[in-house]
Amino acid sequence: MKPLPDEALGRLREAAALPDLSGTRYTLVRELGRGGMGVVYLAEDTELERRVALKVLHLDDASPELSERMRREARTLARLEHPNIVPVYDFGDLPGGRLYCAMKYVEGPRLDEYARQRHSLPERLRLFALLCEAVAYAHARGVIHRDLKPENIMVGAFGEVLIMDWGLARPASESDAPGHVLGTAHYMAPEQARGEAIDHRTDIFSLGRILEELAGEPGARPPKPVTGIAAKAMAADASLRYAGASELAQDVLRFLDGLSVTAYRESPWDSLLRFCRRNRNLLLLVATYLAARFLIFFWTRL
Repeated sequence: MKPLPDEALGRLREAAALPDLSGTRYTLVRELGRGGMGVVYLAEDTELERRVALKVLHLDDASPELSERMRREARTLARLEHPNIVPVYDFGDLPGGRLYCAMKYVEGPRLDEYARQRHSLPERLRLFALLCEAVAYAHARGVIHRDLKPENIMVGAFGEVLIMDWGLARPASESDAPGHVLGTAHYMAPEQARGEAIDHRTDIFSLGRILEELAGEPGARPPKPVTGIAAKAMAADASLRYAGASELAQDVLRFLDGLSVTAYRESPWDSLLRFCRRNRNLLLLVATYLAARFLIFFWTRL
């Protein structure tokens, strides 16, 4: 028997790894992406005639631990009904025994891709404030995400922001085994990286890192108040961070409104510049009025 070429073997492996959707309401469209827990496909819900993101557990990684993590993610999403948290539509077992979770299909870039599209700083900061409010809602519901990063955040076609991938999320009342570290190193709070007890302030650190990256622009320094906000959110000592994600969002919105922020102590010169920026229209009107009065006065003296 003639052996199959490597290319043909590769196609056979890919076909074998595809989820068996027979007997379900879904038809496969294409693969969207892969993660540590499973593969996400674009699928068609034939009953409701809409497209969904179908997350399916890896074929060769269906361990009890991963299966339970996926069940926990689905339950977590089911209890977090917020416009900026991706909703779950359906959950169950496929004919082959693999778990699946059907979620809203978000058409748009990831947050890191969005940040590279040259949007203005105010646009990026308003998006960040929405992200903070969604995290605050999850914390109020007793859920810590534990893996907030731009790759897990989508920006929809109409500017909505949606937090994805809640596979590492857990109730704040539960504790990991000492030394058990899960998450993405660059966005981890120090206590998380050390495998110590964590709380909602661990997510605050991750938000600070995201803000630091969103505020950066090639060839330009972020405004000092924004740098101060990010630094406070990323304080090594968790007690020095913002008490909650809403407080972090409020400081960002204060900056956008031209007000002082709690994370940055202004100098008198900073205060004057901020006053001028916030009241530039009024100052321009006063300057125009004074210039007109001066011209009238000068003209009548000729």
